[in-house]
Amino acid sequence: MLPVTVLDHVGNEVTIAAVDRIIPLDGTVAEVVFALGLGANVVATDLSATYPPEADALPEIGYQRSLTAESIARFAPTVLLATEIAGPEGALDDLRRLGYPLVIVPNEASPEGPAAKIRAVAAALGVPERGEVLAVELETTIASNRVESADDPPIVISLYLRGESTQFVLGEASATHWLIEAAGGIDAADLLGIGEGSPVNAEAILAIEPDIILVPDAGLDSVGGIEGLMDVGGLGQTPAGQNLAVISRDDQLLLGNGPRTGALLAELRTAFEELTAP
Repeated sequence: MLPVTVLDHVGNEVTIAAVDRIIPLDGTVAEVVFALGLGANVVATDLSATYPPEADALPEIGYQRSLTAESIARFAPTVLLATEIAGPEGALDDLRRLGYPLVIVPNEASPEGPAAKIRAVAAALGVPERGEVLAVELETTIASNRVESADDPPIVISLYLRGESTQFVLGEASATHWLIEAAGGIDAADLLGIGEGSPVNAEAILAIEPDIILVPDAGLDSVGGIEGLMDVGGLGQTPAGQNLAVISRDDQLLLGNGPRTGALLAELRTAFEELTAP
């Protein structure tokens, strides 16, 4: 029920009077809005919104890390939804000064993160009951697919790639970290002592001998597919490379910690088992 006043993730008290012109400043947040049945009210998204297709087809306001108030204000939004990734801070301050309700929602990379995000978005849009149904369903799916212990867990290395210029091993702060562990694997980041993410180091990767490579679709495409991936950081010489044990998924799905995360966990659990079966 509107109007609604919420205390957002960064401690700002925000009042939302209408949700007829929503702009999510994050792809996964846009996905949540659509999952809540309010997709018809979304008037624009940022470049990271690739799912559902209806969100991908909407006008774009730029990328969430490099926003401008002007590109957003021209759509006359009644509410803006973002995570702490959004910026620069000056653009966000400009939007607040212009009177646009801006709600920062949580984006924690943990098993609890997706449901918390859903509940926060739903509360800001005045549909907490819908949010609770969706969140509980997701929590149940995650719980039912989580591997509590594995006899011989595979070592899984999660990569973020953009051609030759950007090649990182994702760390413990990434959404893939808890997903790998919940699906029954050991995250290579733990063995390498990586927190936020670190440039690919061939010597270090060869030393830990990963069994599986996990990579977003766009990153895999950027290095020329699986064949090109084998030239990254000596991966072709690892057990994962020799067995072509590569799992790739849509970037928003794999990195976003959104409403489809439960289904993704189920897929990863099955894939880990199949790729490491004798």
